[in-house]
Amino acid sequence: MATEYGQGYGLGSGSGFPGDTGARRHRLPAGLRAPFEARSWREFGYVLLGLPIGILLFTYAVTMVSLGAGLLVTFLGVPVLAAALAGCRGFGAMERARARALLGLRVSEPEPLRLKKRGAMGWMGAVLKSGVSWRSLLYAMLQFPWAVFSFVVALNVWAVGWATLTYPLWFWVFPMYAGQDGLQLYGDETHRVYLDNPFEIAVTALVGLLFTLATPWLVRALTTVDRVMVHGLLGPSRLATRVVELESDRGVVVDTAAADLRRIERDLHDGAQARLVNLAMDLGLAKEKLKEDPRAAAVMVDEAHGEVKTALQELRDLARGIHPAVLTDRGLDAALSSVASRCTVPVRVEVDLAQRPASAIEGIAYFTVSELLQNISKHSRATSAAVEVWRAENRLMLQVVDNGVGGAQTSAGSGLAGLAERLDAVDGILVVDSPAGGPTRITAELPWRNEPVTG
Repeated sequence: MATEYGQGYGLGSGSGFPGDTGARRHRLPAGLRAPFEARSWREFGYVLLGLPIGILLFTYAVTMVSLGAGLLVTFLGVPVLAAALAGCRGFGAMERARARALLGLRVSEPEPLRLKKRGAMGWMGAVLKSGVSWRSLLYAMLQFPWAVFSFVVALNVWAVGWATLTYPLWFWVFPMYAGQDGLQLYGDETHRVYLDNPFEIAVTALVGLLFTLATPWLVRALTTVDRVMVHGLLGPSRLATRVVELESDRGVVVDTAAADLRRIERDLHDGAQARLVNLAMDLGLAKEKLKEDPRAAAVMVDEAHGEVKTALQELRDLARGIHPAVLTDRGLDAALSSVASRCTVPVRVEVDLAQRPASAIEGIAYFTVSELLQNISKHSRATSAAVEVWRAENRLMLQVVDNGVGGAQTSAGSGLAGLAERLDAVDGILVVDSPAGGPTRITAELPWRNEPVTG
């Protein structure tokens, strides 16, 4: 394992835009600085751009789809409809870029077209059969009415807020140029009410301040709907995402199996195999000396006996690294207790399982705890540790705790990163809580699967 304890964590990033950092501290609370933050203005710009873009998308989608549907009685309707959907896919790429630039929303590219046949007919068939095309069309239809609503609400609230907040600065405009005492609040044939005295002006400014402070949060709420639409309609489908995850997990499993095979081959070649070769040579020499020098032959046989014991121990250790017999025979409780007894730190083991999981999950749980205890022995400088295993609904939970120096990380290239990849390959999770100075608490979750019944 390459995990190093005692190293602190790096600072996380902020909003994802250049120059933003999560570690930045502000003297003003978020509610007061929100109207002046770049994020608020980017979101407001996104809402303002949404209306003209929505008009363009809606007009294009309705015109092209209507034209294509009307021409379906002839062959021309198919290419027109395919062109309409292809254009909507292009607009979808533009909208993902706009959301990434102004909202900081990073949406993966959807699955590409799968052409079963070459040529124009194959392309049109792929466009018409693609779910991404129809989701892009649905986005173009839904985005326009929402863009109208959010544009009107955001612009009016923003204008009212800043206009009333700055009313004391431009109050002189009304008596100077409009011939009235101030902003007219009410009026009829006999009575008019103006905001013209200091108290009314102050209250107006206070109301404007409330509107101004609330505007960024209102705009953020409006753009939340846009985030949902962009992510849900313009991103990859759940099925495609799951396929990509499974392909990645399959690659991890294959790489892990290959690495394990190479390790077993290396251990056999450099360890037990080399000792057995030496043992055969020693026994051959002892056989030759048996008649000439029985005492020397006896000494050589005794040394060969020691080599046999060492080779057997290495083979047992290698077999234990592949799949220990105690795990197969007696389950996790006994197997983890055996691992804990070999740890350099006193370890308390508590396994609370009413039944055993599938052998594959049981093996992964065993090796996860084994590697974590090896980390504790090598790096933690702990004086005590504990291992707890239990079942929570359909998950197998593992937790390893030590009172060492802490600082464990799942950074790239570390042993914990490799362990997290192995768990992820079977839909597992590894959570590391290890502040500098300790203690370290590492929790692993594995899917609970029962042993299949054979017969």
